[in-house]
Amino acid sequence: MTDIYTRAHFEQAADFIRSRTRQTPTIGLVLGSGLGGLADSIEAADVIPSADVPHWPHSTAPGHAGRLVIGKLEGKTVLVQQGRVHLYEGHSAATITFPVRVMRALGIETLIVTNAAGGINSKFKAGDLMLITDHINFTGMAGLNPLRGPNDDSLGPRFPDMKDAYDPGLRALALSAGEEAGVSLQQGVYFSLGGPTFETPAEVRFIQLTGADAVGMSTAPEVTVARHGGVKVLGISTITNLVNLTGDKETTHEEVLETGLAVAPKLIAVLRGLLRRLS
Repeated sequence: MTDIYTRAHFEQAADFIRSRTRQTPTIGLVLGSGLGGLADSIEAADVIPSADVPHWPHSTAPGHAGRLVIGKLEGKTVLVQQGRVHLYEGHSAATITFPVRVMRALGIETLIVTNAAGGINSKFKAGDLMLITDHINFTGMAGLNPLRGPNDDSLGPRFPDMKDAYDPGLRALALSAGEEAGVSLQQGVYFSLGGPTFETPAEVRFIQLTGADAVGMSTAPEVTVARHGGVKVLGISTITNLVNLTGDKETTHEEVLETGLAVAPKLIAVLRGLLRRLS
């Protein structure tokens, strides 16, 4: 699969999706590890296997189903991406963010991204939910930026401003939704790595020095492309484990999935409350 896409590729994928649904979503949700069950809450759902969509990348990671679910949630028309793709699966940064480009072509104005993350902040515990206030795109800083290459000015500016990449107004609504649902929400900075290895103790110490509160293997590239296209973003991390500073405990993906499934009801409650608050 090519790693250079044009508006024609995005429009072809969007046209295919339109041919499979009469619904017009304005809100997109990207679901992280262990959180795919949220799609079961969608009413009047049109389900599209992502493998059927032209140019859409195929997810191979456990816990990522590879489906698009379009329907109603709290009276809002949403598109749920049930399963994302990652750099560690061998894709380029442009490929893993292809779905966000297609969402924008479909008319998505608000994007909610969720992920599973390791807790860096010592005040966090496994099972917490963290609203992302900012990110450190470590892979992007190293050159794997999804905006690398020719820029199409019709999609966004050559040098987009990433201030308030995670919309403060959406965070305020999420905090209100969490309070209503009795769910305490942490807030912090997300450190984005390429994976698939979990972090060494030395890497964890380095990440701590950057001021990050959680670490994971996704999200920052998607948010970069969303903001390039003028889409407002809310990010929520499920803290599935505390990172290993000493090397005396093994971190496993099974642990990540298990915690994600256990926390899913809290996340769903917050998301429902947020959607009710969106105009």
